[in-house]
Formats: sequence, C-alpha cells, structure tokens
Amino acid sequence: MTYDSGALIAAERGERPMWARHRALLLRRVVPTVPAPVVAQCWRGAPRQAQLARLLAGCEVEALDDTRARATGTLAGRARTTDVVDASVVEGALRRGDFIISSDEGDLSAIAAAISRHIDIDHP
Repeated sequence: MTYDSGALIAAERGERPMWARHRALLLRRVVPTVPAPVVAQCWRGAPRQAQLARLLAGCEVEALDDTRARATGTLAGRARTTDVVDASVVEGALRRGDFIISSDEGDLSAIAAAISRHIDIDHP
C-alpha cells in the first residue's frame, strides 16, 4: 500500500474513512509506504499536524536515494511530466506492486500509462 499526498491530507483532516483504512492495514500487519517526496509536499512542521505525525509513525517513509531518484526521473521523462512527486509515487508502487491511496487518480494513471502499465488507485 502506498499513500500519496491525498491520503496524508485526509488523515491530517481527521477523516474517519482514511483512519479506518489505516488502522485496518496495521491490524493486518501491513505497513503503508509513503515516498519521502510526498512527506515533503505535505509536511509544514506546524503543531496542528499532530494527526499527520501520528499517521506517519505507522508508515515506512521510503527515501529517495540515487537509484530511486534516477528511476523516478526516467519515469517522469517518459511520461512527459515535471511532477516528480507523482512520478515517485508511481515508480515505487509499480516496483513494489502496491495499491495507491490518492485523490490524484488521473495524473498517477497517466504516468503509469506512459510506460504501458496500470496501477490500482482508491480515494482516501
């Protein structure tokens, strides 16, 4: 399971369906992955982000190391997008065979389609 920014925003807002999904995953011992660029996109360090901090404590934040950065850049180039955050979400989800929780289905699907792949996405 990969969380995109839409999932993090839903958790920060305290949206019950997102929290119920997250709890269900953790109960099944499934640790969601959040690409580091997604954290950077959402995190502002404000005290009001306690809900987001709580969600992230139950997730694996995947670093954007050199290998992943190059794979993400290659994917972004092939998809003709400058949105490396979305490209990092798609790259990681495809590599891991993950389902994505996002409110940005159109852009993510288009990136995967650019390399003739399909990704499963659900809203938070």
